[in-house]
Amino acid sequence: MSEPIDLVVLGAGPGGYTAAFRAADLGLRVALVERDATLGGTCLNIGCIPSKTLLHAAKLITDAQEATRFGITFERPRIDLAALRDATAEVVGTLTTGLASLAASRKIEVVHGVGTFTSPTTLRVDAAQGSRELTFAHAIIAAGSRPVMLPGFPDDPRVMDSTGALALSEVPERLLVIGGGIIGLEMATVYDALGSRVTVVEMADQLIPGCDRDLLAPLQRRIRARYEAIHLGTRVADLSARDDGLHVSYDGANAPGPAVFDRALVAVGRRANGDRIGAEAAGIRVDERGVIAVDERLTTNVAHIHAIGDITGNPMLAHRASHQGAVAAEAIAGIAGATFDARSIPAVAYTDPEIAWTGLTTTEAAAREIPIETATIPWAASGRALSMGRTDGRTTLIVEPETHRVLGAGIVGTGAGELIGEVAHAIEMGADAQDLSLSVHPHPTLSETVMLAAQAAEGTVTDLYLGGRRR
Repeated sequence: MSEPIDLVVLGAGPGGYTAAFRAADLGLRVALVERDATLGGTCLNIGCIPSKTLLHAAKLITDAQEATRFGITFERPRIDLAALRDATAEVVGTLTTGLASLAASRKIEVVHGVGTFTSPTTLRVDAAQGSRELTFAHAIIAAGSRPVMLPGFPDDPRVMDSTGALALSEVPERLLVIGGGIIGLEMATVYDALGSRVTVVEMADQLIPGCDRDLLAPLQRRIRARYEAIHLGTRVADLSARDDGLHVSYDGANAPGPAVFDRALVAVGRRANGDRIGAEAAGIRVDERGVIAVDERLTTNVAHIHAIGDITGNPMLAHRASHQGAVAAEAIAGIAGATFDARSIPAVAYTDPEIAWTGLTTTEAAAREIPIETATIPWAASGRALSMGRTDGRTTLIVEPETHRVLGAGIVGTGAGELIGEVAHAIEMGADAQDLSLSVHPHPTLSETVMLAAQAAEGTVTDLYLGGRRR
């Protein structure tokens, strides 16, 4: 392009394509730079979407296994890995094709290649067919993050990151999952259902560090019964690749003896890509973790350059990036009220059962000495949960003691990720527990547990006896 582009967006994940689409809708001339052959970034191509497709397949398998409680018995499933990979690729392909069409409809120029800043107003894009330089008035950095690999591990195809695990090249007899966070546990859910004997190792003293322990309890009970082992407060001291497998030894107060695995998944976190975009040439400050600091309008220390999504640090979630992308585009377009000021960003572990939380957690409240009240509904009180044979869930509402304003919530159980949005909305609108308790919910549904938890907070619940507590 001979004249400067209004906006260059570096990275076409959920944050990047949302920013590009919103900016184009607001009349800006936009170029969207993406290093991969398709739009959608990590989330769509090698993250959220393929993993949820495999998790759905895993749930079909486990639901069939557990149908005996209803007097239904299925034969052992025959799993065609090639067909499962094809089905996952079809889902991804449908979405990436849709994004390409949406970009074309908005007359966005999509430039494929690796983008690096060469000055505060220029970006070089390197591709197999050559390089080109884009000159821009504004830029939005949406370059995401990458998996962290532990130093000293062998360069062996049997040692996988999350991308390798999603490729589903085989179902190992024994799988070691290093890291008990969301990504590690989701992939453990998949491989367990497919037939692997799964061992999870986590350095912290709990799974999903940062999640309230009461939410973890139903998940831990279920997977301890299914997995070969779960080792907390333990780290992998050594991993060596030999012909007969991956030989592993551990450190920790309760560390087990050495073991041999067919494959290992390293899922110990992600690192922001701020160190891979030539930020110094543009004068953009990047910290030692690869994170770029931004203000409420997502502006970096360089006034005409914004940053969104994983590259701005935690929480590294696609839905956070999407909302930030829209805000950054609106800020560049001159919309005065364009700020990112989310009170609540939900987090979901798509395990079985699912775990979802949003707003203030009880752990955070204790650490910050914030007074709270909690109200919990066990799903044994839910007709819908009983009818599904899944009473292992619970819904907890966290409220401010004086006003009963909703501050947070935690839900564990089937479909928890679908339920948490109601509470996120309540937090954003400043609702109190009474607002939720007086909203008529359909019966019988799992969504009723949110209403019942609000009624418990208000002291008006009739589905449980609270010992005479009334408000």
